[in-house]
Amino acid sequence: TIFSLAYAVVDSKNDASWKWFFEQFKEAYGERPSMYVVSDRNESILKATSIVYPARSYTLDEFNERMLKIEEVDPCVKSYLYDIGYHRWTRVHAMVNRTFTMTSNIAESLNVVTKEARELPIYDLLEYMRMLLERWTKEKLLKAKGTFTYLGYKFNKELDENNTLSQKLRVRASTDHLHTVLDGVKQYIMCLETKKCSCGKFQLDELPCAHALAALRHRKETYENYCSPYYTRKSLLLTYEMPVNPLPDESKWDVPQHILDEVVKPPAGDKRQSGRPHKERYKIFDEIKSKKYKVSCENCGGEGHNKRTCKNAPKKK
Repeated sequence: TIFSLAYAVVDSKNDASWKWFFEQFKEAYGERPSMYVVSDRNESILKATSIVYPARSYTLDEFNERMLKIEEVDPCVKSYLYDIGYHRWTRVHAMVNRTFTMTSNIAESLNVVTKEARELPIYDLLEYMRMLLERWTKEKLLKAKGTFTYLGYKFNKELDENNTLSQKLRVRASTDHLHTVLDGVKQYIMCLETKKCSCGKFQLDELPCAHALAALRHRKETYENYCSPYYTRKSLLLTYEMPVNPLPDESKWDVPQHILDEVVKPPAGDKRQSGRPHKERYKIFDEIKSKKYKVSCENCGGEGHNKRTCKNAPKKK
């Protein structure tokens, strides 16, 4: 789900513009606990966030075990993932709790929606963004109003799946809050007081895992007090209760005099390069390399070239 906090119009996506954007964002929004920036690993974003916001599998054992399996298949893959930085793509190494957000798809989807609008004049672009957010806010509010469970749809579905898994578990209580949960030959230590489980899911998802639900059922207690308040229907309603107001006709605008007196000059900069401007973001090598569709040759049937450049013998019919 996309909830827009801020957007800006800049000359280009470079180090200076991203730094300026995050500085303005920090001034307006502040620096809050558990903040995380999800991006497409754009170098300018990485530089800007490291300046404006200097940095301060579920368990480490599981992570190390799976990395060993990856290394057995291809050591180069492990090296590549290490170079990216484990804290950028794993939950167990993340510096803050990322809950269920692990990809940059949410950012990419916004890029796709606004792709054509970015060619519009500045006023039309801003009005397009306003109408887009107006529509999204209304849709999300209606969806929240149509939810009749304690949690939002996505989180309630996750909880139901955990509840199904919890049915086969056995529980042995040590204290009122500390429990040992038996799952076949494995056992997990679960503390309801600290909302932590040795499986790691309870504290990272901020939603009762199967072991926590088994312990709660053993205590004849419900789950509501053990979920993040951000997952609740009430929070969703509060999030979208403030509408994106429609814009009145230009004749009704109340524009401050100092804005009317301001002279807007055309952007200064180098002469624009010849050819059509590049609309899509530049993809990194690995994205290009992993492209689904490959060129194939009608002459020999091979990949990576076409019939015109083929130097192989024709395939047998």
